[in-house]
Amino acid sequence: MDEAQVEQADEFLKHHNAAPLVPKGTVVLAATPIGNTADASARLVTLLEQADIVAAEDTRRLYALANRLGVHVGGRVVANHDHNERGKADMLLDEVAAGATVVVVSDAGMPTINDPGLAIVRRAIERNLPVTCAPGPSAVLDALALSGLPTDRFCYEGFLPRKHAERMQHLRALRAERRTIVFYETLHRIADSMDDLLAVFGPDRPMALCRELTKSYEQIRRGSIAQIRQSVIDEPPHGEMVLVIGGASEQEAARALGIAVDRQTGDGAGDGDSAGAAGLGLPVVLSVQQLAELAQQRAQQDDVRIKDAIAAVVAEHPMPDGSLANRKQVYAAVLAMKH
Repeated sequence: MDEAQVEQADEFLKHHNAAPLVPKGTVVLAATPIGNTADASARLVTLLEQADIVAAEDTRRLYALANRLGVHVGGRVVANHDHNERGKADMLLDEVAAGATVVVVSDAGMPTINDPGLAIVRRAIERNLPVTCAPGPSAVLDALALSGLPTDRFCYEGFLPRKHAERMQHLRALRAERRTIVFYETLHRIADSMDDLLAVFGPDRPMALCRELTKSYEQIRRGSIAQIRQSVIDEPPHGEMVLVIGGASEQEAARALGIAVDRQTGDGAGDGDSAGAAGLGLPVVLSVQQLAELAQQRAQQDDVRIKDAIAAVVAEHPMPDGSLANRKQVYAAVLAMKH
């Protein structure tokens, strides 16, 4: 490199290493590290130092982060969490309208992604006030990139529902999803969620369990759902987790979509439709009457109570959205058949 090229490079670095600007009269959604403090951007540091107001999900965690970064938070700090953000939005936006810079931060990652921030963004849009982002670490994108699963098309589903029945319905609704699926899950529910993933998607779907991303003890477990479930039993994971599930194969999607196609024909598939769908290997959504007939047969064949037979049959024939038929209606149909 000659002397002229060196000078050009120096000028380029001087220009591009200039301190980030802090926009006035603007809401800035600023990403914070998800585990490794060194991932904090120079822009985040400048915003914390110079913003007029910092709206933090947890003020104690904000100050702890600032201490680790060696940053003095120059502006006023206010709490902005799930329980108060709607009430705080207009107060903060009044400051923005008057020319203040309001920085919104969550405990980790990008605000609004399973974290507070959406209320102020929506209200700012309604009031025609500027909003921008200072991007940074993202557990969703990190896990997706490290999973080894397709990244060209994916869907993010947030945290799985807490209750078993709701979780099962949610997962059943995703059986035909061809895109890679990303979930968050907690330490306390991971074992139950892995059981439900196995029940809905089967043992062979590829997946990755990513924990403690960006930290020195980061761990990525890759394998089939059955393999990851067994690893959770053998070595229960700790910390925050992201689950990445491979999308449905063409055959799996066809089977799940076969339910929806049959559902559109009416209350349920007739005998001819059932036979045709069964011949193609596609599940069929049955009418209440058909479920009642199956339940009665199950009760007689397995020598079980009719209520238990109904529960089993209904669970085996979910609706396209993952919900289940009303068992009381099926029971009423069974009683009607006896009269």
